[in-house]
Amino acid sequence: MAKRDYYEVLGVSKSSSADEIKKSYRKIAMEFHPDRNPGNKEAEEKFKEAAEAYDTLSSPDKRAQYDRFGHAATGAGQGGYGPQGGMRMEDIFQNFGDIFGNDMFGGMFGGAGGGGGRRQGSRGANLRIKLKMDFGEIANGANKKIKVKKHVTCNQCQGSGAKDKGSVQTCGSCGGSGQVRRVTNTFLGQMQTVTTCPNCNGEGSTITQKCGGCRGEGRVYGDETLSLDIPAGVQDGMQLSMHGRGNAGERGGPPGDLLLVVEEEKHEHLSRRDLDVVYQLHISFPEAVLGMQAEVPTIDGKAKIKVPPGTQSGKVFRLKGKGFPAFQSYEKGDELVEVNVWSPQHLSNEEKDMMEKLKNSPNFKPGPNAKSEREERGFFDKIKDAFGS
Repeated sequence: MAKRDYYEVLGVSKSSSADEIKKSYRKIAMEFHPDRNPGNKEAEEKFKEAAEAYDTLSSPDKRAQYDRFGHAATGAGQGGYGPQGGMRMEDIFQNFGDIFGNDMFGGMFGGAGGGGGRRQGSRGANLRIKLKMDFGEIANGANKKIKVKKHVTCNQCQGSGAKDKGSVQTCGSCGGSGQVRRVTNTFLGQMQTVTTCPNCNGEGSTITQKCGGCRGEGRVYGDETLSLDIPAGVQDGMQLSMHGRGNAGERGGPPGDLLLVVEEEKHEHLSRRDLDVVYQLHISFPEAVLGMQAEVPTIDGKAKIKVPPGTQSGKVFRLKGKGFPAFQSYEKGDELVEVNVWSPQHLSNEEKDMMEKLKNSPNFKPGPNAKSEREERGFFDKIKDAFGS
């Protein structure tokens, strides 16, 4: 099933402000919130769909990429690429829980919705890197191995941040729940509110002795070699997202995402025009007049084309299917070979004499009038004689 447009999902226009997008998302999220629709799978999917749309449109960078490339901006649904790699409930509550208002959902619905309950440490930051790709890799897809510097899980404490297991104790303020509940009397009766425990920051435990390797963070700064499968058809400036491949979170918190920005390397002979590849074929004046066979470079090698006699400068030959594939589509571009007839700037006396003999020939007068077959043969015979062919 095709993914719906994110602006359509949130019921906003492309010119909507960040506040308008946030307001619309909050309204939709509250309508389809799991606590208000227990056991309703359709409502749950709409809740996730709205969160995925908001994840993209609430970020200026992601929104700009989406406006330019649509769902292809993050490769949604392709091998782990996409906004958060497919939204999960824990991702939504972890990242956007504050937008609902924890107190409201904690009081009205028992705290299950607003990201309540014991939580892990802070989520790791996203990691954004540029990925250089040549024409062949873009056309065929590629596996890229890159070494990046980022926060990785501490091997000494396995991400807990504690010196040893005995250094982790249940929080005395919340009893390990990560939440503090308060009951207040109102004219409507008793109202229960749930807030994050200030003593343990919602983790449900405290550390008495920190790990010496990471000083309690549960992560260290180091190197990691990543193996990335890049799909065919990406474009310069396109951003791909890999869920959970960014910086490690603090004390077991979820990792951030890896954001790959494609940087298209220039080809020695070819240029790109959307899905088409363009090659400038330079031929001499005699070759244009007499015709020739030319060998031209392609993305994957070389191809031969026939340049017929009388070819004009600006003529374009099309090599079907020799261009780039469209991202996540069966569409494919062509290679366009544009002919440029080169005129010599310096002639010998002998060459000038030959040109003088030919310049007054009717065949050399530019114009729309076509010559007869007999006249055409006479013209080419003169050219062959002049150049000793």
